[in-house]
Amino acid sequence: MTGRILGLHHVTATVAEAQPDLDFCTGALGLRLVKRTVNFDNRNVYHFYYGDERGTPGTIWTTFPYAGMGVPPGRFGEGQVTTTSFSVPAGSLDDWAARLRERGVTAARVDDRFGEPALAVTDPSGLAFELVATARDPRTPRVAPGIGPATAVRGLHGVTLTVAAPDPTVALLTDLLGFSVVAEAGKRIRLGIGGDLPGHTLDLVHGTGAGPARNGLGTVHHVALAAATAEVQREIRDELIARGRQVTEVLDRQYFQSIYFREPGGVLLEIATVAPGFTVDEPLESLGCGLMLPAWEEANRPRIEAGLPPIVQRA
Repeated sequence: MTGRILGLHHVTATVAEAQPDLDFCTGALGLRLVKRTVNFDNRNVYHFYYGDERGTPGTIWTTFPYAGMGVPPGRFGEGQVTTTSFSVPAGSLDDWAARLRERGVTAARVDDRFGEPALAVTDPSGLAFELVATARDPRTPRVAPGIGPATAVRGLHGVTLTVAAPDPTVALLTDLLGFSVVAEAGKRIRLGIGGDLPGHTLDLVHGTGAGPARNGLGTVHHVALAAATAEVQREIRDELIARGRQVTEVLDRQYFQSIYFREPGGVLLEIATVAPGFTVDEPLESLGCGLMLPAWEEANRPRIEAGLPPIVQRA
């Protein structure tokens, strides 16, 4: 089973207003908007994809801005991704703290994450992030105005899953998906796929007494893992079904193919393919500049555009 899962693919959250989300991700964090489309399950809602220059799997953060759609605020708790971490260079946290505070973003130091210092950050919708400073990330930084290579985000570092009891989750991740336990500290267990480099880890936090999570504004909807091939994705789907777990059909997400299921702790996981990627309908140099719709929605473009809130891309 080694090599079937390559690492993290993306993390997707439900946020509030579109413009503050765009400003935070591109302006404050310096991520690139690599795709502006709509939620395929609700075409009245944007789907923003952020990442490095080309939206490489393992760098991607995506959001659904659901303000005004009757979705209440969510609640952090068990059965949920409660923190998303980005990888930044060692020694850059003071610069990040100053940059974020200048922009009115809450940022504070937290306990080291297995020897790597971290900065806790809260976005405009109340989502919890960490910037983890590490010298172990070889990925190309995503430089942006005011953010040079000595500071810039490299991609996802990992995610924190909060669960009531870790053992069933650990068993599925190790037996089926090829993860291994790479570190433990108190009530935190780190699992890695192909090692413990940034972009390859999940942290399980357990025994917090947080109670059940509630999805809504300001919470992560799911975390996606990258499948080596479409064949691997189908194999994993078959194995999930054989284990009695409910799993979706393979769904066309235009830029990758997806299956979804809940792990034993209740967190929604996705297995996503790497291909075809974000340049399938836009050239690299203009990624994110236009509203891209799947072919089956093009006839509805005027109505869709009229129903979406106006936004300004400032970076």
